[in-house]
Amino acid sequence: MDLNENLIQRINIGDSLTRTAAVRPAQLAVVDGDRRWTYGEFNAWVNRLAHGLAGRGYSRGDALALASANSAEFLAVYYACAKLGVVCVPINLGWRPDEVAYVLGHSEARGMVVESQLVPAMSEAVAKVSDVEDVIVAPGTHAEYPAEPADRHWSTTEELLADEASEPECIVDDTDGLSYLYTSGTTSFPKGVVGTHKAIYLGSMSGALEGGWSAADRFTAMMPMFHTAQLNAFCTPAVMVGATIHVLRGFDPRVFLDTIERERITQVFGLPMMFRAALDHPSFAGRDLSSLKRAVYAMAPMPDALIRACLEGFACDFALLFGQTEMSPVTTLFRPEHQLTHIGAVGTPITGVQVGIMGPDGQLLPQGEQGEIVYRGPSTMQGYLRNPDATAAAFAHGWFHSGDVGRFDADGVLWFADRYKDVIKTGGENVASIEVEKAVYAADPSVAEVVVVGLPHERWSEAITAVVVPKPGESVDPDALIAALKQRLDGYKVPKSVIVTDDLPRTSTGKIQKNLVREANAAHYGQLLTCRS
Repeated sequence: MDLNENLIQRINIGDSLTRTAAVRPAQLAVVDGDRRWTYGEFNAWVNRLAHGLAGRGYSRGDALALASANSAEFLAVYYACAKLGVVCVPINLGWRPDEVAYVLGHSEARGMVVESQLVPAMSEAVAKVSDVEDVIVAPGTHAEYPAEPADRHWSTTEELLADEASEPECIVDDTDGLSYLYTSGTTSFPKGVVGTHKAIYLGSMSGALEGGWSAADRFTAMMPMFHTAQLNAFCTPAVMVGATIHVLRGFDPRVFLDTIERERITQVFGLPMMFRAALDHPSFAGRDLSSLKRAVYAMAPMPDALIRACLEGFACDFALLFGQTEMSPVTTLFRPEHQLTHIGAVGTPITGVQVGIMGPDGQLLPQGEQGEIVYRGPSTMQGYLRNPDATAAAFAHGWFHSGDVGRFDADGVLWFADRYKDVIKTGGENVASIEVEKAVYAADPSVAEVVVVGLPHERWSEAITAVVVPKPGESVDPDALIAALKQRLDGYKVPKSVIVTDDLPRTSTGKIQKNLVREANAAHYGQLLTCRS
């Protein structure tokens, strides 16, 4: 491969920063607390990091792990890796040490960048993987880190910076890995999704096109950057168009609202519960949120009452992103015009993604029929890292298999029914847990959150069970809720029991972990049967 041809023709996420910096060097790029960088400044910093990594011997195809909360350093390392062809391996900060160690070993990471306050938490994992020979500490909430172990080279990102800020020039192929993003596993260690430069670049372009984003936009980045949704559905498209990214270290409703007002934010992305918390904040009524153009949410459709409250309170467009890590990540967009006409749907395909519904024999099903949601498009992952069997299964019949169940309606809108693994098999019937969850929200406005799972039962095999969290200051009467649901659902779909709890287990990105809910309540009906005997 000729270097000059490669530099001219290639698709590389790092080049999107290079080109934006060339066109808009004075445009504000990244804001992290009191620190601000223009695109010219940010690109120069990234280039110095890239030259520093190259000086350490990092080159095309090497893997570099990255353990950091949301920060400008996270983005800088990500783009520095991209320009060199080094594969970035973001570490989920919710993982246990053995999971981190597995990912370090499986990805064959030769080094790791760790934000300073995370060093104690990551040291145990690093100690288990001898091939991780290089640990680079990024500034965080404190600057201390352990004395250098004999078998590791410890340094800081400041020490890594080279004097040279020119563009690194090295061959990177379109189908080279940009990142290994590990998906959360429920019964085993996570699988590594190989996201290529081509897949993430084209997925980012589709996102920018669908959102109508421009250099005039100002984004908040409060969802975890180690998760594909924040990183590749918002940060990389923002850089492509020259927008400004305001880094938030986490979600706090007051900080969120303050940032929108102070920085005149135009685009926000969060979970439904975050928007609810902002609406409920005592200061919300007096806020000037007139700069907002669009609020995007993910993980799940909003209940009817919440989306109506959000549309009225924030007075901007709302949209839902649907997809998964393997698709870089967005596949459909539940558009603003459908928010109140198709409540509970997950949208229509975005540009560049083909969506089908497939039966168990590999045949595509017609409109209205329910089956597995499958995808085609250039934003699809290359495969699962060092797992050819899982890759082959995911790519069966020439489509990527999502593991989700859904259908298209007559308007061409996609409706998500459930994950295949979350369909409840009760008394010989299959019941979609999400259908019951929607009914719970509609039946009792005092429910803040609900998860419906199937729990082991002597008679029903799996008994439909609703685990609910009441709204602050309110209560849920299980018997009254079950009675109300009998008026809304077929009898076999009505929960056999309602469990009231204060909170639900979540991943670090806010997704409710249904597997943990099932595990925690597995003996629920066994205990009831014992008491009644």
